[in-house]
Amino acid sequence: MFEKVLIANRGEIALRVLRACRELGVRTVVVHSSADADSLPVRLADETVRIGPAASRQSYLNAAAIVEAARQTGAQAVHPGYGFLSEDADFAEICAENGLVFVGPPPQVMAALADKSTARALMSRAGLPLPPGSVRTLPTAADALDVAAEVGYPVIVKAAAGGGGRGMTVVRSAAELPRAYARTRAAAQVAFGDDRVYVERYLVDARHVEVQVLCDGHGNGIHLGTRDCSVQRRHQKLIEEAPAPALRPATLDTLAETALRGALSVGFTGAGTVEFLVDEAERCHFLEINCRIQVEHPVTELVTGIDLVHEQLHVAAGTPLRWRQEDVRLRGVAVECRVNVEDPDRDFAPAPGRLDRFRPPGGPFTRVDTHGHVGYLVSPHYDSLLAKVAVWAPDRDGALDRLDRALGEFEVAGPGVRTTIPFARRVLRDAAFRAGRHTTALVERLLTPPAAGAVPVAAPPYDGGAAADRTVPDIRADADPAGRTPVTAVPAAGPTAWRNR
Repeated sequence: MFEKVLIANRGEIALRVLRACRELGVRTVVVHSSADADSLPVRLADETVRIGPAASRQSYLNAAAIVEAARQTGAQAVHPGYGFLSEDADFAEICAENGLVFVGPPPQVMAALADKSTARALMSRAGLPLPPGSVRTLPTAADALDVAAEVGYPVIVKAAAGGGGRGMTVVRSAAELPRAYARTRAAAQVAFGDDRVYVERYLVDARHVEVQVLCDGHGNGIHLGTRDCSVQRRHQKLIEEAPAPALRPATLDTLAETALRGALSVGFTGAGTVEFLVDEAERCHFLEINCRIQVEHPVTELVTGIDLVHEQLHVAAGTPLRWRQEDVRLRGVAVECRVNVEDPDRDFAPAPGRLDRFRPPGGPFTRVDTHGHVGYLVSPHYDSLLAKVAVWAPDRDGALDRLDRALGEFEVAGPGVRTTIPFARRVLRDAAFRAGRHTTALVERLLTPPAAGAVPVAAPPYDGGAAADRTVPDIRADADPAGRTPVTAVPAAGPTAWRNR
């Protein structure tokens, strides 16, 4: 195991990784922007390095500064968390060039899977089913029109380099497609520096189901069951649960086995997520592979008892998988709600501010991952995720009731601060969601005012499944009373190996 790990992230995921390192006896270095100088991860780290101002491009996305911080502090590995540089193959390669272990898959695997078009081709060769559409990118609008005519509308235009819910446009007719194609390419160029797009059939009534996999560098791999992430707004997940409800056991087995086969076929290592769309007939369609720990990983940990961050670190250190497939047992149901500092009544606009009151829920089988505390200033510079509330129960009804109870206890207040808790509780009480019959269209339905004279329709009875990126004085260099060793900001360049990207 490593002696020292640098955590190249912020917020709750930085705190999550820090705690895992401490449990394994690994010292931590937390890099941070000036805006996060007093954050909980910085307070709790063994060492800290200020790498830049609040703007993420000058701090958390400043690969040169992060690598230099690792070199200065003697860190042996870099854990990127999620977001920021977590799926940046160039950053992983730069870490390797500087003698640092990147906690994630090899750079060449990340590069292949980050390109959604290449990933689709690789998974197709591995036998994974794809949604109808183009396997390769489409250089002209005429090519997009040809594919759409073949697969039928609606279709979705996707950026090959997209991710995190960005770089996608739903198109419902041929008349809309040329403009949507051009708009998506332009947006992709701005967001990702890559304007390539492809087109696939848009599945309207589908479930978003993913499979957690763990693979080592010795050719071993296991899956840890499924998660349902269908409760989404603008392709951003809001509520997740494990295992995915209301699917036939055969479908769940197919998803898990297919996902693991796909991951092993490309030499994946570490913790990853293979994502699928599942249609009304329970046909499975591959979406993508994420090469990082997921925001929603706690629900898998709660139903398996396996600490995914511990396993990431062990695999990165070269240890063979400590689990066999027959060791993995799914017990009960876990559900997680993301608590974002957003105002649902204002189209989920960010609502940051100082937390004058902050009291997370407690109680049996209730887990809260958060970096918030009384007096914390939720920054407008970064993602709005403040906390994740995850609960476990022996059955789904019990888990949903427990989560609703926990959210009802969660107290978050401050000038201008609003959260998504009220909307999440509305989802938990929705009849279709309670019955496990919801799809990715659920949130849009809840946000659409009912037509005049419309009569609410109860959800069909459950039949068992038969039919989330980011100036204060320099930190002093002497050790503080807590025993931490803050380090002054590192230069943006220096002896660190670097190259144009």
